[in-house]
Amino acid sequence: MGEGATAAEGPDFSLGVAVADMADGAALPGRVGAEPALLIRRGDEFFAIGALCTHYQGPLAEGLVVGDTIRCPWHHACFSLRDGSALRAPALDPIPCWRTERRGDLLFATDKIDPARRERASVPPTLGRVVVIGGGAAGLAAAHELREAGYSGSLILVSADAAAPYDRPNLSKDYLAGAAPEDWLPLRPRDYYENRRIELMLATRVRAIDPGARLVCLEHGEPLRYDALLLATGAEPVRLQIPGAERTHVHYLRSLADSRAIIAAAAQASRVAVIGASFIGLEAAAALRERGLEVHVVAPDATPMQKTLGEDIGRLVRAVHEAHGAVFHLGETVASIGADHVALASGTTIDADLVVVGVGVRPLSTLAEEAGLAMDRGVLVDEYLETSAPGVFAAGDIARWPDRRSGERIRIEHFVTAERQGQTAARNILGAKQRFEAAPFFWSRHYDMTISYVGHARAWDRVEIAGSVENKDCVVTYFCRDHRMAVATIGRDLANLHAEVELEESTGG
Repeated sequence: MGEGATAAEGPDFSLGVAVADMADGAALPGRVGAEPALLIRRGDEFFAIGALCTHYQGPLAEGLVVGDTIRCPWHHACFSLRDGSALRAPALDPIPCWRTERRGDLLFATDKIDPARRERASVPPTLGRVVVIGGGAAGLAAAHELREAGYSGSLILVSADAAAPYDRPNLSKDYLAGAAPEDWLPLRPRDYYENRRIELMLATRVRAIDPGARLVCLEHGEPLRYDALLLATGAEPVRLQIPGAERTHVHYLRSLADSRAIIAAAAQASRVAVIGASFIGLEAAAALRERGLEVHVVAPDATPMQKTLGEDIGRLVRAVHEAHGAVFHLGETVASIGADHVALASGTTIDADLVVVGVGVRPLSTLAEEAGLAMDRGVLVDEYLETSAPGVFAAGDIARWPDRRSGERIRIEHFVTAERQGQTAARNILGAKQRFEAAPFFWSRHYDMTISYVGHARAWDRVEIAGSVENKDCVVTYFCRDHRMAVATIGRDLANLHAEVELEESTGG
């Protein structure tokens, strides 16, 4: 996670910098003492902030200044220029921020702003206990935001997972490839929950919720009363229904336990069959190739990722994987799985002593459905992420919300979107009445190539390409009835940030 970190270089802003050297809207790299920093000018205002994103240490100097905020080029975290606070996931921690003082023609960074002195929102006096069901991205982001916003009441996070909230995207990327140690995975250290008085109930399953009585009924233990409830139960992998699918060497990748199991199995395997050319499937394929396994990818699609990214990027993804030795079996389905092979419907047999399945996920929405909440291929929420039951909110993979950009209700299975919905739901639990209008964003890495995608295009009738897809330097824009719906970029992070801003401005987000 420290890949973007660099030694502090450049002018020391505490000693003064010529105002004439600062262009409006540009970030001037330097330092404050030993800390990497940026000076940013917005008209007659000047800001001094830390130079590195607190998510993956991305270089903010290469990001985008929007009003009095700055967005990270890597994964679109957003920070306040005024106090350094993290405004939008995936970053949850603030960046350093210093006061500035102009003395004649020079500008100085002076005292560091104390995060503890930042203003907090008022909390409704009637709000008692808040219960969050789900220990994933949305659940943790919501709990964090509740405390950041000043809520001091009882806060319980109930999770069926035995592990405290962790960085799920890493499970199919660096961690699975062996390039990231496990201690990178926790999103928060264990003492964080104690210090913030967030009660973690891990390995705990919820049997039912009763919105009328405002109760969460656990499989074991006394029911939990709540004043506000957030459902953030996430999704589960779609499982194969074919002979041999229950064999012990067949694995799915969703949880930390799943990733650990695949790593352990890979240590004893030599050839893996990845079933499904999804993002998870192909990221796992790349990670296992990096571990030295022979990789075969089986999928019914003619082109990998075609439904999401189209033919051009799909062909590039295939070429990148093939250049690293992966073998594709496209237009194929698996008929059965044997002890040391998979049999395809076409009659072909592929030797495999490890099988990883990535054929999609389905929302874990049974609790909501059985409680009588309004449903439609997920849990229906309004623009504030509140369900049909007052005081019950939903966020993340289960939530289907009204998207003003497309005019449809959509449900997105992206980590960053889940976090941002958790943040918005938390603010609305506190009475903010804030619409969720952030453009969905995700990134997918394949060896040395990262694809960034912002927006949502369920279908499109036109694609515009700027740059070269083949050279991994492009902007691909997806249109539906002349409306720009989404933008995918490779090697052009700043263009992806601009697209995010433009998509959100088109709906007032």
